[in-house]
Amino acid sequence: MDFLLNWLVNIPGFATPFALAAMGLIISERAGVLNLAAEGFMLAGALAGVGLMIVGYSPFVALAGSVLAGVAMSFIFAIMAASLRINHVIAGLALVFFAEALTSYIASAEGWTNQAIKGLQPILLGQDIIVYATPVLCALVVWMLNRTRFGLSLRAVGENPAAADAAGIDVTAMRFMAILLGGALIGLAGGYLTVVVSRIWVDGVIGGRGWIAIALVIFARWHPWRVLVGAVLFGCIEALIPRVAALGVDIPKYFLQMTPYLATLVVMVWAAARGTDRWSQPAALGQHHIREERT
Repeated sequence: MDFLLNWLVNIPGFATPFALAAMGLIISERAGVLNLAAEGFMLAGALAGVGLMIVGYSPFVALAGSVLAGVAMSFIFAIMAASLRINHVIAGLALVFFAEALTSYIASAEGWTNQAIKGLQPILLGQDIIVYATPVLCALVVWMLNRTRFGLSLRAVGENPAAADAAGIDVTAMRFMAILLGGALIGLAGGYLTVVVSRIWVDGVIGGRGWIAIALVIFARWHPWRVLVGAVLFGCIEALIPRVAALGVDIPKYFLQMTPYLATLVVMVWAAARGTDRWSQPAALGQHHIREERT
């Protein structure tokens, strides 16, 4: 019984980074920007969060710093993908490798590696305020995408940038803003991992969760509410791994560690086997728009 209760209490904390990162990806991808740089954004947010805690700031300032770090990294990506029209895949992958090297260098130079921090404390039922705020953020993202002029313009750019351009929407500016908004949420996801979950920085602390968030977006069919369901699913798996290991169950630790990625493969196959619906992949995802080539 204790095992079950302990597992259930820890699921929201493990699910929250997935939900935040996936919502950020949905915002940028709804504008037609294929964002594979989530792992890099999360690394920047994670390092900013733990670094600010180590130098003496409060958890909330640390999380705000994580948001700004995510925006800073997304600004670089926006210049490459939206302004310079570099291939989205290449730009995203390059930024991930850049973030891995940059965060390792800064953490090593500042001596932040393996320094434990106090982190953000729970406020109710063993959960912190970010856990309770995540469904509210999801509702805001849904409202923004469906009920605001900005959201409708953003989706128009992602579905048919030529038509959006003809209607007077600045496609480049809209995609730029979508990437920055998404980067803020993804940076917060990274900060949550170090300020709340791990409470320590080690190189590669994100552990591929940025890639899992990308798969989660596909699983959710680019719908924010479905992202919460998928995040809980992956949270269940991640929360189960350390508890099974602590029980001394005779299961190879490498098998346990690969279960989130095995689940990711299953989700990808399941998503590919499904048909399309209103919330399927944006029609212009990954496509550049050049006004002079408009037909």
